[in-house]
Formats: sequence, structure tokens, C-alpha cells
Amino acid sequence: MSRIGRSVFIVWIVFRYGLDELVLTSFQKPWLRVVARILSIGRDLRAPRGQRLREALERLGPIFVKFGQVLSTRRDLLPLDVADELARLQDRVPPFDSAIAVATIERAFHKPLADIFVSFEQVPEASASIAQVHFAVLKDRNGRHLDVAVKVLRPGMLPAIENDLSLMRMMAGWVEGLSVEAKRLKPLEVVAEFDKYLHDELDLVREAGNAAQLRRNMDGLNLVLIPQMHWDFCATEVIVMERMVGVPINQRQRLLDAGVDMKQLARDGVTLFFTQVFRDGFFHADMHPGNIQVSVAPDTLGRYISLDFGIIGTLTESDKDYLAQNFTAFFRRDYKRVAELHIESGWVPPSTRVDELESAIRSVCEPYFDRPLKEISLGMILLRLFQTSRRFQVVIQPQLVLLQKTLLNIEGLGRDLDPDLDLWSTSKPFLEKWMIEQVGPKKLMEQLRDEAPHYAKLLPELPRLLYEYLKHGASSQRGDIDHHLRDLLNEQRRTNKLLQGLLYGGVGFLLGLIAMQVVLRVRLF
Repeated sequence: MSRIGRSVFIVWIVFRYGLDELVLTSFQKPWLRVVARILSIGRDLRAPRGQRLREALERLGPIFVKFGQVLSTRRDLLPLDVADELARLQDRVPPFDSAIAVATIERAFHKPLADIFVSFEQVPEASASIAQVHFAVLKDRNGRHLDVAVKVLRPGMLPAIENDLSLMRMMAGWVEGLSVEAKRLKPLEVVAEFDKYLHDELDLVREAGNAAQLRRNMDGLNLVLIPQMHWDFCATEVIVMERMVGVPINQRQRLLDAGVDMKQLARDGVTLFFTQVFRDGFFHADMHPGNIQVSVAPDTLGRYISLDFGIIGTLTESDKDYLAQNFTAFFRRDYKRVAELHIESGWVPPSTRVDELESAIRSVCEPYFDRPLKEISLGMILLRLFQTSRRFQVVIQPQLVLLQKTLLNIEGLGRDLDPDLDLWSTSKPFLEKWMIEQVGPKKLMEQLRDEAPHYAKLLPELPRLLYEYLKHGASSQRGDIDHHLRDLLNEQRRTNKLLQGLLYGGVGFLLGLIAMQVVLRVRLF
């Protein structure tokens, strides 16, 4: 019944704000426009279309607000009046009562507000779909007064999200049962991924942990500032962090007036993205302008400021390797290798003809090379790739949905910062360096370091167990010793093979390192 009630409410909101009229009038067919006029009779639809869409998404709840935030970054795909209005969803969703925020803070830390903060701004600085942020001054355990930002979870978030997710699961089940084509899209698994990320976002301690990890990962890169968490004041519903001061990334003129190099800022953004994805496999996955600012302080001028770490994407080593090989092949325009990677990974049926898939991928990607970002639509590329994937029965990978969303966000940000950015040439130095690191001596030493504790524990035990085997060879325990000895001998053989491989590999690296560098630079791109 709750699903039915929610469905009725969604339909009512659609008609209440005239979203049906927006859709019908967007088509060029005259008869559809006539239908739209007829349906609008008796409804007050004088408000601008962007405002109606924003207010409808706000009424529908956090999941729909998230959708609006993603749309707001795609000014190339939306009319400017609609994109400007949806941008309000990034940090200007109507706030909840500050008295509720204060009560939540006092309940979380079991103290009156005055015992925690020297001062606390009752009016929130920003308000989004999941939480709102208040500025305050914290007195820490050493007596210092620190400027902080206090993030407080919206009340009633869990039931609202559960209702929408339940409806999405029901609809995904219907879609999956329609056809084999629908099953290929794995709608239930995609919803399950969405479910996990939304529930993670409701635990602010998890968000604080994400911020701490990302801060460590980015340490030394000198491209981004990430707030430090005050762990004495972090709970599920409230977190207190270092207050960051910057200019929202979509306020281009303010950044220019402050002396920020917009072209360098765009290039740094590409470097940050590739570093988080390929080096760390741990990336900020909610990169709309409300969460990204730029420092204008003299000592950190032009550095990114990342905020809101509730949604973080992660990739396994196999995912990273697969994606890196694909990007490398794309940049080399080696479409045959791209097709082979799809078959090797099991993303397409093994009976797929490589030459046919190669030709299809070439037709999608080739027109977009050597063009600036203003002439490229990643959304259109993804749409055409999706059409190609349907033809070749490519299996959708739910774990990469967040990465695809983040790519669309980044393209939108990059288009605003520097429309003339050459995405390919900007990415080339990073990928070249990354690929060399993957096959170079540094990577080999890291693998040896990781395996060293295992072999350090195993090898000293081998002489003793050999002695016990010789001494008790005829005893009743021989079977057990034989079993352990076989395991150890197998490990020893593995060790010998590893050492042999290291020997050959070391010789190979000494002889071929220079040649490899030359080949990578000449052939990789």
C-alpha cells in the first residue's frame, strides 16, 4: 500500500507542477502541443518552467533532488533558465528548522550547545537534500577556538529514502521481467548499488571516514584541500569539520577577478580525477558545483576545495586495470584492442566477432578525437555507446554506474571552466606515467614488499618440519606431516618460481627499461 500511495503522490506532483505540460510542449508535433494546452486547463502554470521543475523535485524528496543536481551540471543539454534553477538544488534546498538542528546536536553529543561551541550560527550556510550546514566556533580540548562547519542530517531521511527505493526495486523487477534485453541492463543490481550509496550517505561517521581517507590520498598532490574532521564531535547524525573558505566553482567571474588561472584549473581537475580513479580507486562521486569550491587565499590560490563525501566511488584492482587499458587503447585509437578487452572481460558474448565490434566502436569514437571540450558531448558518446552495447549484448556493470555519473559531472564542470580544453592531450601525461608505474620497477618492489611477510614467516619453519618428517616418518602422525610438508613444498616451489621470475625480470628491466620508455612514448599515444 505504501508503494501505491507513493506512486499516486508522484503522479499528483507531476500534474500539480505541470511537468506533463513541460514534456509535451518540448516536442515539435503540433497535436502534442494541443494536448498539452487541453491538459493545462484549470491549472495555474504561470510560474517559470525551471521553477516548477525545481519545486516538484524538492517536494518529491532526496532521490529526486539528487537527480536534479546531476542535471544541473549539464548546461549543454538543458535550456539555461532550467539549468540555473536546478543549480539551486546544489546547496539551496529549503532548510529545516534550526531548532531541530540544535536538538539533534545536543542529542548526539549529550551536551548543551553552549558547552560545545563558543558561537553557533542559527541560519544555515547551505542546505541540500540530505543535510544542512551551520558555521560555528568550536572550543577544542586544548582551549583553542576553531572555525568549523557543522553538518546535521535532515530528520526523517531514512523512511523517505526507503519508500522511494522500495518503489524503484518494484519497478526494476517489472522491467527485468519484460525481456532478455531488459535483463542485460541489470536494473535490480543498479538499484541495489544506488541503495547502498544512499544508505552510506545517511551515516555521517562514514562520510567523515571517507573524507579522512581522501585527505590522506591527496596529501602531497598540492591540488586540492579537504577539511579535517574533529573526531571528538562526529556522530551518525552530526559531524564537525574544519571550515573551508572558497568560491563556488561555477562563479567564474569571481574566480577570474581573484586571479585564478581557469585553464590550469581545468587541467588540474582532469589530473585529480584520473589520480583518484586509476591510482587510488577511491574517488569523489558527487562532484556538482555545490560540493566543489576554489581557494582564493594567497598561499593556496587556485586549489580545489572538496566538500561532502557522502558518496564515494571505489574500484577494484581488476576494474582499474580494465579501465586503464581501455582508456589507453582509446587514446591510441586502437579500437581492435578495445573490442578484445570487452570480449576478454566477459562484457560481451564470446561468440562476438572482434572486427564487427571494432568497427562499431570506431564509428562512435572517431568523430570526437582532436576536438576541444566545447565540441564534445560525453552524454552523446555514452548514448551512442549504449546503442552499440544493445546491438552486441554488452552486459551493464553496476559497479561502474557511479563512475559514469561522475564523468558526466566532470564534463559539465570542465565545459564551464575551459571550453577549449583538449581532454585527450591533457589526460595523456597522466596515463603515460601511470602505465609506466604499473609495469616498472616501483610496482615490482611494492608487490615484493606486500608478499615479504608471508614468505618471512614460512621459510624459517621449513627446516624444522623437514626434520620432524624424517624423524617421525613411520609414525601415526606421518599422514598429517605429509599433508603439511606437501603444502610447504608447494609453497617452496612457488617461492623458487618467484625468485627465478624476479631474476629474469630484473635482467629484463635492466636491459629493456630504456627501450620500454621509448616504445611507450612513441606507440602508447
